Amino acid sequence: MKVAILGAGSLGTIMGAVVSKNGGDCVLIDANKSHVERLNQNGATVTGYLDLKNIPVKAILPEEMEGIYDVVIVLLKQTANKAALTNLLPFLDENSIVCTLQNGIPEESVAEIVGKERTIGGTVGWGGGWISPGVAQLYTKPEFMRIEIGSLDGKVTEQVKKVESFLKLAGDVDINTNLAGIRWSKLLMNSALSGMSAALACTFGDIIDDDKAVACAAHVANELIKVSRSKGITLETIVPGFNFYELQFEDKAGRDNAITFLRKLYDVHRPQKASMLQDMEKSIPCEIDYINGIICQNGDTFGIDTPFNDEIVQIVQEFEANKIPFPTMINLDRFNVPELK
Repeated sequence: MKVAILGAGSLGTIMGAVVSKNGGDCVLIDANKSHVERLNQNGATVTGYLDLKNIPVKAILPEEMEGIYDVVIVLLKQTANKAALTNLLPFLDENSIVCTLQNGIPEESVAEIVGKERTIGGTVGWGGGWISPGVAQLYTKPEFMRIEIGSLDGKVTEQVKKVESFLKLAGDVDINTNLAGIRWSKLLMNSALSGMSAALACTFGDIIDDDKAVACAAHVANELIKVSRSKGITLETIVPGFNFYELQFEDKAGRDNAITFLRKLYDVHRPQKASMLQDMEKSIPCEIDYINGIICQNGDTFGIDTPFNDEIVQIVQEFEANKIPFPTMINLDRFNVPELK
């Protein structure tokens, strides 16, 4: 089976290294020439909660693709999808499978390019950061390296099983028949802590340690749950032992419970900072429109107010438009946390 990981940023590098260490075979495809060269010369190095040094991997530039890929794991930023996936088409046949593990809700846009019959989706339950060419940092303890995958129609197909067989080399894998539910559950995790991380330029630990910041994150999650209910989506448990519906609240006691929930959930992710923030640090357009922006857009559609998600999007967009300086924790002043009884 010929497998490619399209997008060898932090998660792609970590996945490639772990797969290779476990005896798997895949090629990492990335447009960053210095990163590709370093991976081929020195192998992949993973720091943080894993200590992997110079794990041999094969990496190529997009223009070096050849032949037909049986499975392509997509870990690009969604901002790159149109160009990168269009470029991928000559290297797919009718039996190829494209599995998007990107942030947000990317399946529809991916399917529009590569075809619905070739598209499956999923979520990665761990986070990382790109340190330097050839080096990535794992922010999540290895025992929490879980991946959820599923087909667009919920069927457990041979395509899904084929992808599962590869991804098991990277960590625990679950096949889920409610892809929309796991997608919106992962979106909750991305929008709440990652959104606040981008708006405040801080780690997840900084957020859960600050009473107002974690309260804001609870409101972000609460808004998402209300929107997902309006869409008829049932959230899935993507972190064992954590039912995300405990994050919905109407009163102070409910919000206090949500805050406790978030602090417990993210304690193992304390060093992590949002990939959106990492892009902002590099002056690269981030995925805010595909993460918190999705909640805002759907809120508008269903008539649900989403002021906390709106504020996060506004801060990031203002920074990217050079209207405000790089975010700091001072941006907490822009959030109005209501008094609840």
